[in-house]
Amino acid sequence: MKQNYLAKIALLCLASWFFWVPVMAQQTGTISGTVLDAKQQAIIGAAVIVKGTTNGGASDVNGKFRIEGVKPGPVQVQASYLGYQTAVMSVTVEAGKTATVAFILEEDVKMLEEMVVIGYGSTQSRDLTGSVVAIQSKTFQQGNFASPEQMIMGKSPGVQITPGSGQPGSGARIRIRGTTSLNANSGPLYVIDGVPIDQRSVNGAANPLSLINPDDIETFTILKDASAAAIYGSRAAGGVILITTKKGSSTGKLQVQVNSGVSIKQLANRVDVFSADELRNVINASGDSNLIGRLGTANTNWQDEIYQLGRASDFNINFSGGIKKLPYRLSFERYDEKGNLRTGSFERTGANLNLNPTLMKGKLKVDANAKYFNIQNRFANQGAIGAAATFDPTKPVRVDTGRYDGYYEWTSNTGEALALAPRNPVGLLNQRSDVSSVNRFLTSVLFDYNVTQLPGLHLFLNVGGDFTRSSGTIRVDSTSAAELNRPGRDNRYEQSLNNRVLDAYFNYAKEIKSLTSKFDVTGGYSFQEWDESAPIFPDLTLRGDTAVEPPLFPTYQDNALMSFYGRANYTYNDRYLLTVTMRADGSSRFSPENRWGFFPSVALAWRLNDEDFMRRFKNISNLKIRTGWGITGQQEIGNNYGYLATWNESTPTAYMQLGNQYYYMLRPGGYDANLRWEQTTTTNLAIDYGFKNNRIYGSVDFYHRNTTDLLNDIPVAAGTNFTNRIITNVGAMTNTGVELSLNYVAYDTKTFGLDFGANATFNRNRIVDLYGNDSLNSVGILTGGIAGGTGSTIQIWQIGRPVGTFYVLQQLYDENGKPIEGSYVDVNGDGAITSEDRVASDKFAEPQYLFAFFSSVRYKKWNGGFSLRGELGRYVYNNVNSNFGTLTSAGLGLTWLSNMTRDYSNSGFEEPQFLSDYYVEKANFLRLDNVYVGYNFGNLWKDRVSTRLNFAIQNAFVLSTYKGIDPEVSGGIDNNIYPRARIYTLNLNLTF
Repeated sequence: MKQNYLAKIALLCLASWFFWVPVMAQQTGTISGTVLDAKQQAIIGAAVIVKGTTNGGASDVNGKFRIEGVKPGPVQVQASYLGYQTAVMSVTVEAGKTATVAFILEEDVKMLEEMVVIGYGSTQSRDLTGSVVAIQSKTFQQGNFASPEQMIMGKSPGVQITPGSGQPGSGARIRIRGTTSLNANSGPLYVIDGVPIDQRSVNGAANPLSLINPDDIETFTILKDASAAAIYGSRAAGGVILITTKKGSSTGKLQVQVNSGVSIKQLANRVDVFSADELRNVINASGDSNLIGRLGTANTNWQDEIYQLGRASDFNINFSGGIKKLPYRLSFERYDEKGNLRTGSFERTGANLNLNPTLMKGKLKVDANAKYFNIQNRFANQGAIGAAATFDPTKPVRVDTGRYDGYYEWTSNTGEALALAPRNPVGLLNQRSDVSSVNRFLTSVLFDYNVTQLPGLHLFLNVGGDFTRSSGTIRVDSTSAAELNRPGRDNRYEQSLNNRVLDAYFNYAKEIKSLTSKFDVTGGYSFQEWDESAPIFPDLTLRGDTAVEPPLFPTYQDNALMSFYGRANYTYNDRYLLTVTMRADGSSRFSPENRWGFFPSVALAWRLNDEDFMRRFKNISNLKIRTGWGITGQQEIGNNYGYLATWNESTPTAYMQLGNQYYYMLRPGGYDANLRWEQTTTTNLAIDYGFKNNRIYGSVDFYHRNTTDLLNDIPVAAGTNFTNRIITNVGAMTNTGVELSLNYVAYDTKTFGLDFGANATFNRNRIVDLYGNDSLNSVGILTGGIAGGTGSTIQIWQIGRPVGTFYVLQQLYDENGKPIEGSYVDVNGDGAITSEDRVASDKFAEPQYLFAFFSSVRYKKWNGGFSLRGELGRYVYNNVNSNFGTLTSAGLGLTWLSNMTRDYSNSGFEEPQFLSDYYVEKANFLRLDNVYVGYNFGNLWKDRVSTRLNFAIQNAFVLSTYKGIDPEVSGGIDNNIYPRARIYTLNLNLTF
């Protein structure tokens, strides 16, 4: 009976459900409609909600929306979208019927200010609280570029970009607000389309950034202070550079763009050495019969023999548009460069695909990127540069001796090449083949889900990776004098680098008008993993044994980073702004006890120009005060297992004989079990200003950076069982500086435009601790190795002094200002000149002042511009002159003859004086980085093709008193750098 009773109740409930559902449906109504902009274009993903409820939806690809289950009666419907003013409309809903609403959203002038990409999101420039600089593609330097960072040199204060050598594909050293570490990586973190790229060096690639097509880049965003960069935590001590690539449009119209450029590369300078006749005069004047007897009769300019006129060509084609509201951009590139040093070349072939569909009726946006590049390198033997500067110009390039493929070499009486003598520069180039192939694939997919049930909430998932495969071979001919006592060389190498990233985060933005407040909150989780495998191949000869020898010592290493992060932005009354950030990073490079680092930041900003008391100042269009504090970290030490005790196999020359068998040995590697995060604390105070409707605008930033727990490579006390140096946390350093920027739009009419920009930076770096104490009497740590003397160094890390301080003997001069050989200041007064008389000078490798000035102009169909850049307060040790500018370097006391630099005429040194401050030269400079002129032909070929022609000169000139090839030397030691070229480029741009 009980079961029958329950069955009747269930049957009654079921019947009631079938009866009441249609009735309930008849008691609610539906609202549908469209959301368009002022141009009647659909707005995709606009949030539409019935005010006072959580019932809402989002507009689809056609701008249409539909909200069901609305209670009958008069209601208010609200539509909102980023960059547009929120609109509210009243409508009366009837049960069982559909009410129609059509929204036309007006652009929000304040919201339409420049959008700036920041970590895990974007914001308007007016809402920034940190020190952030966005550099758009329209302001990039003009020309052909093998590496993208060259396009923004001088464009931002506080950012020092030092070009690399003239080697094809070489990159630049970038420092944001100075050097922050002694041994760890002081360069910035690069994030390309949301993927923090691999910072490890790539075997067979001169520069990892050369594996990116510069033509694909839309924006560089530089996060300089901790309040902006702390969202990236452990990797942001050197700042962050966000690179955003170009995307397609949703217009649906196909656009084809072709960019093609050709360049001629002419060496801007060479090592200043004696000609053959000048050398004969100098050697004859020396009176040394041995040197005189070695003189030949030829007149060879060895630098002419190794250098050539370089060239480069760059071809880009891209297709962009939209297919059924699917925005896309597909690009292809072919870059080919022949270097100024013969036999050197660089080739890049690549493709880039960006897809940005909107799915689920506008609720889900996808940003998908895939980039593939192949690099083919041939590295010219840069040893030929030093050899060309020193090889005897009185000797010919070739002689008919039947040895060494006919290249002239210094030989003994038996015809064998002298072991220590310089080698023929042309032979060094032509008898060596150093080739590599590098493949790189970068991909990322960002999913952005708009939770319409809670307007303002977005859920993000970013999955990406950076995968590199490289291989190469170094082959030296068996006839080469560089391979004495062995039949040539045939060495292989391979490398596999994987970098995977996963980010899951949310963003919730809300405006509370009753409280005149806005806020948005971002929080998430990140996991990134790196691994590397690089088998070590044997050092083979050309005997034919390359096929039978297996790879030796296959290696594999990995590391991972797990992170939790959050950021909250709050704006009150549209003029008071607060940003709070926190990131926690756990790194596998540190022990479990020290694994986690916490990186907080806070920033405040006040928009004074929006205050009532400022309204009478009509010419002030922007005035904002910013201040921030935060901590960033550092773990890029190149050692994934520095906290673990390891055993390493001895080198091939360190083995033990047991009977007739030789065995390699194992030795303990140095480690620090307490290895932990290096941390940089930054304080920033700034003013952003704008006058006359922002025709004059800029900023002034004051900053102080304090880095503690330096990851320092220090000597180990004798008697330990480790290597002689170890990486540990010891020391601290500071960077204090001021940044200024000024931009002026002088004219901006339809036919004529003229603008100027300038920036300047003062930065002073100082080491405040090296050994875990603040003793100013500490001698310091010698660094800055130089060529010439075995184990010689010319710089020192010393408490109270900047990084790159030169550690020298103080040269004495005669009454004519000529240096007296071997005469120095006896600092300790013991009557002898020893290493104890070396002093830390007041001359530093890093500049104290950076400045840049640039301008652009347009008149009707013409346009042009230039970019100047300079550095002051920097010094360079001229290792070329100290090594090759003495009579000894010419062969005094040896069995061969070499050339000398012309500096011998100034110094007259017979013996090398490597530690003399005579060779520490002032290296201030002013460089015209870029000058260009262009003409827009308009639409040609029956108005089907827009055509532009542009001519640019890169590295046009440099003004400096420095005697070497180039005053801009990274690290302050000039040692046979590959000369940079002056580049003339003609670019043609066609848009179909």
